[in-house]
Amino acid sequence: MSEKSWNRLLAIGLGLVLIVWLVVPFAMAVLWSLVDPDKAWSYPDLLPQKLSFRRWTEMWETTNLAVAIANSYTLAPIVACATLMLAAPTAYAFGRLEFAGKSVAQFTALLPLVLPGFVIALFFTALLNRIGIYNKFLGIVIGHTVLFLPYAIRILSVSYSLVRQDLIDAARDLGASRWARFSAAYLPVLKPGILAALVIVFIQSIEEFALSFVLGSPDFTTVPTILYSYLGYNFIRPNAAVVSLILVVPNIILMLLFERLLKSNGAVALGGKG
Repeated sequence: MSEKSWNRLLAIGLGLVLIVWLVVPFAMAVLWSLVDPDKAWSYPDLLPQKLSFRRWTEMWETTNLAVAIANSYTLAPIVACATLMLAAPTAYAFGRLEFAGKSVAQFTALLPLVLPGFVIALFFTALLNRIGIYNKFLGIVIGHTVLFLPYAIRILSVSYSLVRQDLIDAARDLGASRWARFSAAYLPVLKPGILAALVIVFIQSIEEFALSFVLGSPDFTTVPTILYSYLGYNFIRPNAAVVSLILVVPNIILMLLFERLLKSNGAVALGGKG
């Protein structure tokens, strides 16, 4: 079989995997969200007997969904900005400096990714109570910031390592100020990493459940806490489908906008430090 035929088979196989992995679950979620409350979708029906938007309107009017959306989309940008600012110095050290114990420090910075979410949530509950922070919003902001710092540190470390040292030296030799050197040598390379870190942390904060549930319940709800209530003790599949689409679709749109923004800016990776 020729190489062209193998490439075609590989493309078909990847397309089928993509359909099974993404398209089918998304289509099923859409169908379940449109199942009319008066006509249940059950065996042996291949498709729902009746489709309507009643489930969406009832969810909006009879649950805490609007408040949960507001909470989630207030938390996420604050967490993303706080995480970026706290990650920048550490990322600079990892990306630009050489020092004893660097590999150990890099491994330690990734530890929050290894620990189970509920373990971190229980630890933070005890810690925040001990230091006298009882505000649920502030507690979740602190928890999410610490939890997602590794993502921002890792992304920004790579971006810092791509900054060319010869450009920095040239700007310094020409008498440029620190800000001018940063704008000329660092910022063009860091911009894609900054955008990527912001978007990834934003989405992670929107979708995080364990810490938001442990620290926030029962007074402070987010979209994932409502979703898990319909998947757990109060299992209602159509309602869960509605909430899952509200959770997923904006994030997909955000990722597509981010990809378009990177392409429009002509973002390129610059290799080496010179």
